Amino acid sequence: QVQLQESGPGLVKPSQTLSLICTVSGGSITTGDYFWSWVRQPPGKDLQWMGAMQWRHGTFYSPTLKSRASISGDTSKNQITLQLHSVTPEDTAVYYCARSTKLVPGFQDGSWGQGTQVTVSS
Repeated sequence: QVQLQESGPGLVKPSQTLSLICTVSGGSITTGDYFWSWVRQPPGKDLQWMGAMQWRHGTFYSPTLKSRASISGDTSKNQITLQLHSVTPEDTAVYYCARSTKLVPGFQDGSWGQGTQVTVSS
């Protein structure tokens, strides 16, 4: 059974780059046609899909974040990385990684990590 675990800094200053890692166990990030997504949930708001990587077909991004977000995979560590540039307090959220057959998954779709809280504040 695949398991996902997010990790990263809990606090980031405005204008900095946020880097998050999703470590995958129980399955390879290169196997199958799964979408490996990053999804976030700001306080009091709905889930926001940020983007996804599908190993054989590349990366896909939300239009609202495309200029700031970058998703990549490290096969040697079986990890998916999210970088979000020029963060603002509006980027404060719980960040999740997920594996799904859907490009834009909901909590009921596929496997999810437990999430990691990121706060953007000076």
